[in-house]
Amino acid sequence: MSLQYTIEKQVALAAVRRACALTATVFNKLVKQETLTKDDKSPVTVADYSAQAVVNTILGRAFPADPVVGEEDANDLRREEGEKLRNRIVELANEALTADLGIGDTAEWGIGPGQERTLEELLDAIDRGNDQGGRIGRRWTLDPIDGTKGFLRGGQYAVCLALIVDGDVKLGVIGCPNLPVKSAEPEGQRGCIFAAVKGQGAEQMTMSGMDPTPIVIPPVAPGMLNLLESVEAAHADLSFNRRVSELLGITRPPTQMDSQAKYGCLARGDGAVYLRMPTKAGYREKIWDHASGSLLVTEAGGLVTNSLGQPLDFGLGRTLGLNYGIVAAGKDVHALVLAAVQKARAEESENAKA
Repeated sequence: MSLQYTIEKQVALAAVRRACALTATVFNKLVKQETLTKDDKSPVTVADYSAQAVVNTILGRAFPADPVVGEEDANDLRREEGEKLRNRIVELANEALTADLGIGDTAEWGIGPGQERTLEELLDAIDRGNDQGGRIGRRWTLDPIDGTKGFLRGGQYAVCLALIVDGDVKLGVIGCPNLPVKSAEPEGQRGCIFAAVKGQGAEQMTMSGMDPTPIVIPPVAPGMLNLLESVEAAHADLSFNRRVSELLGITRPPTQMDSQAKYGCLARGDGAVYLRMPTKAGYREKIWDHASGSLLVTEAGGLVTNSLGQPLDFGLGRTLGLNYGIVAAGKDVHALVLAAVQKARAEESENAKA
């Protein structure tokens, strides 16, 4: 008897692997050689569109009835002034799609030598990411480059793909091209993929799909906790994190990195707590920023909730609704961390009244 979502997992791995190869190519060709800046946004734009075209092309062939919730649409690309950008996207996407078949790949998914796509086919594939999400039915959610600033500086970023069924995340795959395979060897081999299927556990493998290894969050004594947090202060309230650390008696410095790579590190035991508290009123977290990572941590033996202790709700649409932050940790310490978060929030409320 085959496991549920086996084919979906193989397709997702193939799509993320090719998108990771594409984004690495963009970094080496456009960021390193052309020294473009974040203000220009060209490398990120090229990589975002091209990776989404690749992933959505593969999903469209394998699961043509499944909609996709994504960040990009092709409206800007269809304008006359977008010709140069369009040409780059076609070149990069076809390079990724026509690469040799790898572990678990099949040509039926529209990949391998001779599987080039036309410009219009690729633009239509990008536009498949316009689903609005919801409580009913199957849908994928994609972040083609999570952690754009990390990508631009050659740091951590991730390609994130998840399958959501009736508002419940069933499958998550995170590709981290720059993450060391072994945290104890930071200068060693880089590039790994994390994958999880609900009820089937979590695993890490090399970028090629070799050496799949189950991962489990190890127990951590309260005195040995350390935080995983965003590099950018705009993405999380880092001063709030410092107060939580004080309440928990954490003395180790936080580990800062961009993207859902933090979820992967938490799942394999590189950090004990991931906090992402809102920095401004009204901002709502996007489902593609947390779907894959939250399932990965849960399947590795952790808990992911908001600061009220409620599970994240992926059936509300394109966002997680009202933003009460993200609290992720191993099951043995989550309640302790949540209590510290709630105490820090109460202190903030009291200070605001004073």
